[in-house]
Amino acid sequence: MELRHLRYFIAVAEELHFGRAAQQLGISQPPLSQQIQALEQELGARLFERTNRRVELSEAGRLFLDEARQVLAQVEKAADVARRAQLGELGELKIGFTSSAPFTSKLPKALHAFRQQFPAVHLNLKEMSSRDVAEAVLDESIEVGLMRPMPLPPGLEVNELLREPLVAVINASHPLAAGSEQGLYMQALADQPFVFFPRSYGSGLHAQLLSLARQAGFSPHFAQEAGEAMTIIGLVSAGLGVSVLPASFQRMRIDGVVYRTLLDEGADTAVWLVRRAGEGSAMARAFAELLGGQRITPPA
Repeated sequence: MELRHLRYFIAVAEELHFGRAAQQLGISQPPLSQQIQALEQELGARLFERTNRRVELSEAGRLFLDEARQVLAQVEKAADVARRAQLGELGELKIGFTSSAPFTSKLPKALHAFRQQFPAVHLNLKEMSSRDVAEAVLDESIEVGLMRPMPLPPGLEVNELLREPLVAVINASHPLAAGSEQGLYMQALADQPFVFFPRSYGSGLHAQLLSLARQAGFSPHFAQEAGEAMTIIGLVSAGLGVSVLPASFQRMRIDGVVYRTLLDEGADTAVWLVRRAGEGSAMARAFAELLGGQRITPPA
């Protein structure tokens, strides 16, 4: 039995006339009659009661009509699912992101717009370090990654979504907090204990902090390490030291903490969108297009 047999049967069942059904199907009447007879033989049941003057559905035909319509409807649904999946309108999109990415306004807006445009796509969001984001994109654990700048292995395609300044995070009662509202230089932090991500965490910010400190003529003393930016800010509030974070974290209003823009050259950071070069699903492409940004060549 083929799908065309079901379509032929439904056409005759709806028209109750072989000539009109054949015209609707765009075929001649004799082949249509032959196909219906072949279908009846395969089923072992008479689907139509025929006389010289009329054609009527048999009891078996009436029951078979409902089933045939359901089969064709399911086939159409399956075809629609395949088409929509190819266009990126169905399925699951796995996105990895570093913890600081959601604090930039661009990402939440893009996520909201994507959900509005593709409501049938499930967004599987995974928080991880920037290094883990890059590795997960390479091994295809995720399709899209949002991360902070760091050297990347070959095979990744990068769009820079935004750049933002780095800010010093200082306890509000610290002497550096007074009179520095317009910003300060990294050198002012030279004698301060730092609260920061561990080197092993895989954050591009760690290498950047070391570079800025080196340019300012000192090597930072890390008094306390923490894997979460919120924990770092809380420890600064508790007086355990100072820190340096992307400016987007200023949205986190925590008592006892002030943020001061770093005035040093190169004291800024970015958010990157990374994908496997030359690959990716339609969903991943659609998400990347929503976020936009500028294609760059990352350092190796």
